[in-house]
Amino acid sequence: MSETVERHAFGAEVGRLLDLVVHALYSEREIFLRELVANAADAVDRRRFAAQTEAGLALPPDVKVRIRADKDARTLTVSDPGIGMTKDELAQNLGTIARSGTRAFSQSLADAKPDERPSLIGQFGVGFYSAFMVADRVEVTSRRAGSDEAWTWASEGQGEYTLAPATRDEPGTDIVLHVKADADEFLEPMRIEHIVRKWADHITVPVTLAREGEEETITRGTALWRKSKAEVTEEAYTEFYRHVSHAFDAPWATLHWRAEGSLEFSALLFVPGMKPFLAVEEERESRVRLHVRRMFITDEAGLLPSWLRFVKGVVDTEDLPLNVSREMLQATPVLARIRRAVTAKVIGELKSRAKDAETYATFWEAFGPVLKEGLYEDVEHRDDIAALLRFRSSAVEGWTSFADYVSRMKPGQEAIYVLVGDDTKALAASAQIEGFKARGIEVLLLADHVDAFWPERFDTFDGKPIRSVTQSADDLSAFEPEVAPGDEPADLSGLVPKLKEALGDAVSEVRESRRLVDSAVLLAAPAHGPDLQMQRLLRRAGRGLGAGQPVLELNPRHPLVRRLAERAGAGEEVGEAAQTLLDLAHVQGGDPPRDPVAFARRVAAALARKG
Repeated sequence: MSETVERHAFGAEVGRLLDLVVHALYSEREIFLRELVANAADAVDRRRFAAQTEAGLALPPDVKVRIRADKDARTLTVSDPGIGMTKDELAQNLGTIARSGTRAFSQSLADAKPDERPSLIGQFGVGFYSAFMVADRVEVTSRRAGSDEAWTWASEGQGEYTLAPATRDEPGTDIVLHVKADADEFLEPMRIEHIVRKWADHITVPVTLAREGEEETITRGTALWRKSKAEVTEEAYTEFYRHVSHAFDAPWATLHWRAEGSLEFSALLFVPGMKPFLAVEEERESRVRLHVRRMFITDEAGLLPSWLRFVKGVVDTEDLPLNVSREMLQATPVLARIRRAVTAKVIGELKSRAKDAETYATFWEAFGPVLKEGLYEDVEHRDDIAALLRFRSSAVEGWTSFADYVSRMKPGQEAIYVLVGDDTKALAASAQIEGFKARGIEVLLLADHVDAFWPERFDTFDGKPIRSVTQSADDLSAFEPEVAPGDEPADLSGLVPKLKEALGDAVSEVRESRRLVDSAVLLAAPAHGPDLQMQRLLRRAGRGLGAGQPVLELNPRHPLVRRLAERAGAGEEVGEAAQTLLDLAHVQGGDPPRDPVAFARRVAAALARKG
């Protein structure tokens, strides 16, 4: 081994992952060629875009992805004239697998059933490593565009790789697979052509195959989005969706149209059929690809707002120059008009499909939390978004909408009531809604992280204010339930001031509750300021100051409160009980006691006395 060859160990767990990829994905071995061709085409697109702003990166006139099989040497080579990689990029991109979630991918792949495993590849950035399903050694020689230096990365997939200086006449990348003894089919030209046409026929970069001494183009390079709907099969749509989304599910919705007139563009967009392994919450920008006259420009044009970032696909226009700059993308009115048109089209499609509650539930469970972000940040489309929202409810099974809620409101009810927390089941059992349920008033249960924020910006639907039940106790006075004989409330006039004195600044107020039925106490938010869930988030973020102290509410019909009222009326000390009541209210609301050790001691002492 030459002294210039560097040996490196793969990133953590790569050896185990490579073993899983090679053996667990056996039934879908052909997918490796799709991944390599797609990567090559992407590299060409990246160089084309970089050449618009960097001198010396222009593509050669005859741009192709070339595939060559050598049966005698048992090698399969995929070459491209794309952007290429530096030495450091080879080490970073090929020496560290699944940086987005190594352990999660490993576990998913190990636990999946055999017929589910192929859907996992592509979800964690492991497409290149599928080459080891058919090769016992892989060599990647690459030269970065704009550089004279080339390097070869090589590995047998056994826990380490090497980096060595190399030569390459032009920028680009060559991937050489040393094909395994049981993978002869992938050296056959007919089989190679079949795989490429199946998976990559839509790629705009031509793909050629060396056959009998000649180079033959084996793809049609069809811009699917430029065809009419009648010309495109569902299978073709699905294949293209999988290419642009790097996923293996089928799209939930396909939008294919051409805008003509003062603004001309073609668009082919997809709403995924399942939530990706990599949460869309982590990526804040839309990645719909912008093409100009079929040529890829960028996937950073922000063609859709961030709350529609789960939508994948292509928009191709004639109304921008091919050498459009990033600055022009931000400033041009043409792109702003395209954005408005594309956003309106997607919203219209979602509204149409929302009429089928069963199929819409599939979409909502995958992407509902992302859609809700629009209520907070998109003034223009708030009403449209609100019509698309679905919620769990205290009154009905399944998902329900704002409009459905309004149609079920009780006579005299003026507001839409919501309760925000971390878990829907816990919210359904919360003491906060006991009084509302007892009066037949429905409460929407909101358990997504964003639910703590959007009511600040969107606080009315169809003329009905949206109110948190933690701040709506007074609203129940108009719906007082009938009181059974013998169930009259206890007189708390002597207890309330003693509890407030004992608790001091820990609460802003102690008062009798209208909303409690089965529970003894609860915490409510002050009438003005953030509700309880927002207060929790502020505390977790270290920004709890200024949120205001909660209100402690007492159920005057509960035996515990009755007993404390009697003790207070008899002049007994209730200070220790006050501390325990407040801690019980915190626990009941899903928060820990203020002082867990002291709380445990008080409870133990009370149980001992009772015993």
